[in-house]
Amino acid sequence: MTGFGKAEVEINGIKIVAEIKSLNSKQLDISNLRMPFAYKEKELEIRNKLAQSIQRGKVDCYINIEKVASNSAPTINRDVFKSYLDQIMSIADDFSMPLQNEPMLQTILRLPEIFNVQAQEVGDGEWDALNSCVEMALNNFNDFRYQEGKVTETDLVSRVNLISDLLNQIKPFEAERMETIRTRISENLEKLGKDINIDKNRYEQELIYYMEKFDVNEEKVRLTNHCKYFIDTIKEDEPVGRKLGFITQEMGREINTLGSKANHAEMQKLVVCMKDELEKVKEQLLNIL
Repeated sequence: MTGFGKAEVEINGIKIVAEIKSLNSKQLDISNLRMPFAYKEKELEIRNKLAQSIQRGKVDCYINIEKVASNSAPTINRDVFKSYLDQIMSIADDFSMPLQNEPMLQTILRLPEIFNVQAQEVGDGEWDALNSCVEMALNNFNDFRYQEGKVTETDLVSRVNLISDLLNQIKPFEAERMETIRTRISENLEKLGKDINIDKNRYEQELIYYMEKFDVNEEKVRLTNHCKYFIDTIKEDEPVGRKLGFITQEMGREINTLGSKANHAEMQKLVVCMKDELEKVKEQLLNIL
């Protein structure tokens, strides 16, 4: 949900600059919208425009006005200038203060309201330019998010595929693990001595019990289906962030069960690797709508 977009529009000797950026958030939060005072009456309209285009994230929007370079210089207000000059000359005469023309001119030109400033009302053309600028910034913002989303999608799919690959690597150790259990039970029985009578039916039942207890076929099938469902879901043309979150929860349950049933060092290592990849997937899902 991170994103950035910027746009500029020039009109009537000014440049309107709109900048939009966002960070991760569980809901939409447009708390920071800064704009010139002249545009304040359009604040609600701009907020609605942002809310319609952005679904989630902590959004900051900045709108600034910059003057475009011009050959025309501001004009001096002659009446104000003469008033300042008369007052200065009168004070100088009263206190017998010598005055020099150049320093006096510089002083007067720094005084308030010495230049003519025409207050321009915001016309329809400027409102249209403002809307256009915000829309362009939103388009750039969404393009940024789209590109980031494609990169995130590629990363997530590769990690889920890696979990599937790690799951397939478990198969060679399953038969070895079962044989280890059988051998361990036989060796423990032999340690009891030859005088002990063994009920072969009960012995076979115990073997079957342990084999069923450590059988991970169901977990493998469910985890395989969850991985496939995850990849199918991420390609849907709608917000799927929460849905993917629920799928990863189910994947986590199956991986944890695999770990508890593993009873084999190499299988445990593969389970740890799957857990590591799943945690990275969960972290990335914070960026998914």
